[in-house]
Amino acid sequence: MKKSAFIILFLVLQCNSALLWAQTEPEEIKLDTDQFQELFYESLLQKGIENYDKAIVALDKANKIKPNDATVYYELGKNYLALKEYKSAYNYFENATKIDPKNKWFWIGMYDVSYETKNFNQGITVINKLIEFDPKYKEDLTSLYMGTNQYEKALALIQELNETYGKTDRRELYKSQILSVGKFQNMEITNLEDLIVKNPQDEFNYISLIFLYSKNNEETKAFEIVKKLEKAIPDSEWAQVSLFKNYLDANDAPKAIKAMNVVLASSKIDSKIKHRILNEFLIFTDKNPQYSPDLEKAVNYFDNDSSVDVAKEVGKFFHAKKQWEKAIIYYEKSTSKGIGDTVETNLLLLQAHTEMKQFDAVAKKSLALVETFPTQPQFYYYAGLANNQLQQFKKAKDLLEMGMDYVVENKELEINFNIQLGEAYNGLGDFKKKDLFFSKANQLLKEKKQ
Repeated sequence: MKKSAFIILFLVLQCNSALLWAQTEPEEIKLDTDQFQELFYESLLQKGIENYDKAIVALDKANKIKPNDATVYYELGKNYLALKEYKSAYNYFENATKIDPKNKWFWIGMYDVSYETKNFNQGITVINKLIEFDPKYKEDLTSLYMGTNQYEKALALIQELNETYGKTDRRELYKSQILSVGKFQNMEITNLEDLIVKNPQDEFNYISLIFLYSKNNEETKAFEIVKKLEKAIPDSEWAQVSLFKNYLDANDAPKAIKAMNVVLASSKIDSKIKHRILNEFLIFTDKNPQYSPDLEKAVNYFDNDSSVDVAKEVGKFFHAKKQWEKAIIYYEKSTSKGIGDTVETNLLLLQAHTEMKQFDAVAKKSLALVETFPTQPQFYYYAGLANNQLQQFKKAKDLLEMGMDYVVENKELEINFNIQLGEAYNGLGDFKKKDLFFSKANQLLKEKKQ
């Protein structure tokens, strides 16, 4: 019995001893905690002075004391990101989210790496998680869709954000880029039509749709939307486009002119629409010349239009109808601006003056143009023609002979030069040379007809 009791007591003591050996003394627990905190704060200190390598060493030591700590992983991620060691940074941020998926800063770390490395597809996955924390991250998602050419998703998201938060310049720029790709324009047209039905007082949607149609040269459809706008918002500047058309059709010129001037002065209205309105008023003025002064004023609105030389085009309109006096007015408006093809405009101007037999003006203008464009033979020709008509034969001869040197592969012009030289020598009494140049002109005419 004693022996058995002794054995049992021995085993109990042995068990107690094993339990004691397996436990850590309280002092050791406190020591480890203090050491972890010291290492963690040391890492923050080193990161603050941009010693990222030393910060990582401290965090690695802390991780050994307290493994799988989400905050340690997050700090490791930040330091590796600062060192541009993106793969390690991403892995540590990702490990942190696995431990604590509800901490948005860990996801932001992953997104920062994706952004830095331009890994937009990876960024989309991360940002969709961040949207769960804050819907405003959808702004970033829009940019990521643009970066990955997912235009359909981007356009849908832009429309959602516009309705929820209102428009922004950046989103409108993205939208413009998307709509430059033809296949997305039908989507936007449908969307704008729906928005107009939902909110008929929002002028912006009408204007956007008008611009879209105008850009595609669908002017008829654009005007249909203008009419809808006029009914919904009569005070709109865009509504004046429709009113102008209505007044013009009703032959109510004063009201049409008033509406036209509002449209032409507007900074909101597309230049194509303005050009169309001016063209309609030009045709109206041709039939109702009493409104010519209003046409001149209207053309002035286009002085800074670099896309089309409106004054020149109006001049050509009257030129084609042989209304030389009116053509001269608009050619002179055009040349005074000094834009576009001034050579062509000046040639048209000289021709119009010639048709009006205003040879003093032709002589004066052509001589100035010869000095400005010394290699343009047409200006020498007009100078010679005008001086012949003014009986300044010597001056005509000299100018024509100089200009002839610049005539290259232009039989029509060469014929005209020879005729005018014949006229000049005839005026000077040199009939031999007169016959010579007229003979050359006749020969060139025969060659031209062959």
